[in-house]
Parts: sequence; structure tokens; C-alpha cells
Amino acid sequence: MIITAKAYPRAALIGNPSDGYFGKTIAFTFSNFCAKAVLYESPELVIEPGPRDGSSFASVADLADDVRKYGYYGGIRLIKAAIKCFGDYARENGIHLADRNFTLRYSSDIPNLVGLAGSSAIITACMRAMMSFYGVTIPNARLANLVRAVENVELGIAAGLQDRVAQAFQGLVYMDFDRKLLDGRGYGDYRQLPADLMPPLYIAYRTDLSEGSEVFHNNIRDRFNAGDEAVVGAMRRWGELTDRALSAMEAKDYALLSDIMNENFDLRARLYKLSDGNLRMVQAARAAGASAKFSGSGGAIVGVCPDDATYARLQESMSRIGVVTLRPTLA
Repeated sequence: MIITAKAYPRAALIGNPSDGYFGKTIAFTFSNFCAKAVLYESPELVIEPGPRDGSSFASVADLADDVRKYGYYGGIRLIKAAIKCFGDYARENGIHLADRNFTLRYSSDIPNLVGLAGSSAIITACMRAMMSFYGVTIPNARLANLVRAVENVELGIAAGLQDRVAQAFQGLVYMDFDRKLLDGRGYGDYRQLPADLMPPLYIAYRTDLSEGSEVFHNNIRDRFNAGDEAVVGAMRRWGELTDRALSAMEAKDYALLSDIMNENFDLRARLYKLSDGNLRMVQAARAAGASAKFSGSGGAIVGVCPDDATYARLQESMSRIGVVTLRPTLA
């Protein structure tokens, strides 16, 4: 039997980056792209290389471009770490895994390095494939923690919970990362929202990858831990904006939602130093009549785009600066 599992990119609708600071967010997954894991039984455990793991290049420049996109270790390290963490989880929770091996291959067409959670999508798809193969059920909140551990613990990659929670639950998800809940039971208050609350959105992402998302973070973590009021107050405000945004979505008040999303980004721009390319993208979207904020940490934006005329202006302005625009389909 061949098992195929998928996971989808994530866009943060509101509240980010407070998810890493005990805040609140709403995010959604969308099916315009996906990461896929294909798994079948085999005598030995085999990981097949994917598109990120090539070792043959047309030139030195081609190799350098590959490294810029995927790093030196490609995607196999994600899969190896996911398999190890899955085995650790089973052992620690008294789950017996049948004495069976498998071959696993992965693929993904999620745009890379633009803040759409492509790496965690690969890991989530891999986890789902192994869960199906071994007949193991992992609650969504625990699955999000497990996927995060693959990156944080095994690979030393800084990663927040929002992306993994959204990809574990799928659809439109409200998340409250209350400190007491996280410290007490290990996960926050996560709610899958009705699909009909999804506002008319666009997503736009950069294709040049010439700049990082944020030039530097101004020691935000250190400042938060030290009780810096500017940082602590911003995290609190992003949480408030999340609840206001949910109310606006329930009322179908997209003009108010646009204002809230714009405020989310403007507050971020005051706190962080952002790259010129990302600022130009937001400015172009707003000039076309759409709201705009980062969908993650930069490289892609999301906003309300209420009608076809605005969307046409948006596409035209984005294409002039090398940015791709799409209407997301809720996954």
C-alpha cells in the first residue's frame, strides 16, 4: 500500500509575531501549494532525495543558487529528524511501532524563504504519513509540538508554534498562546474557525530572495525577557488586535479588518528594522487599495482585497516589482 500525506503553507492573518511571546494569532492554511510525503513498506528504511537534495549542478553559479535557496543540507535532514522524533514520541508515550520499515520520499512546491512555513509543511506531511503507516493517532496540539521539536530540538532551528499549529489543525485557526496554558499543559487554546469566516484575501510573495525578511531583530527576545515596555506592550497589542480581527470577521466588516491588519504591520515596522524590499511590497499593495501585513516573518504579505478591480490593480503593481500575487484557497 502506498500512503500519500500532504500539508499546506500557512499565512498569518493577524497577531504575528506575538505567537512566540504568549500572544494570540489567527492563521490559515491554503491549498494553492502543498508539501507531500509518499511512503510505502520496504525491507530497509530508505529516504529518497527530493528536489532540495540535488548533487549535480550546471555550474558554480547554479550550485550557489541552490545553496541560497535550500542551504547546505537540503530537505533530507528534515526527514531524518522527523523520523527520529516520531520514534522518540512513540517510545516516550508507550506506543508500540510494528517491526516494519518503509521508503519515504517528499516533494514541495511551496515557495521557499518567503515566510509561508514550507519546511514545517514537509515535516508535518512526513509525520502524517508515518502516523498512517503505523496506525498511530497524535492529537493536533501534540502534533504541532512534535513538529516544532524536530526543528527546535533536533536541528537547532528557531521556530514558533503558530505555523505548526495551523498546519496540524488546517483551515482557519485561532490561537491563544497563554503562558499559563503553555507552562501547565504544554499547549495553548487552539480553535478551528468556520470556513465562512474567511475574508476576501490575497497573498503576494517575492521571487528574488535578495534580502532577508528582517535585517535584524533589535534583540526583541532579550528586550521582552527584560520587561521592555515597548516590546511587551506591542505583544499585548497584537493579542488585542487578534480578538478585534475575529469580531470584524464575524461581522463581515472587511474595512475594519483591513485597518486592523494595517495596524499589525505598522506596529511591527516601528519595533523591527525591515528590509527595503519588504517595505516596498507593503507600500505597493496599499497604494493599490489593499491592506497589507507580513504573512510570516517577511518575504510574503497578506491582506484584504475586497473586489476584482482592486485585485487587478494589485496584480499590476506587484508585477512591476517582481512579486507574484494569488487568491488563496482555504485548505
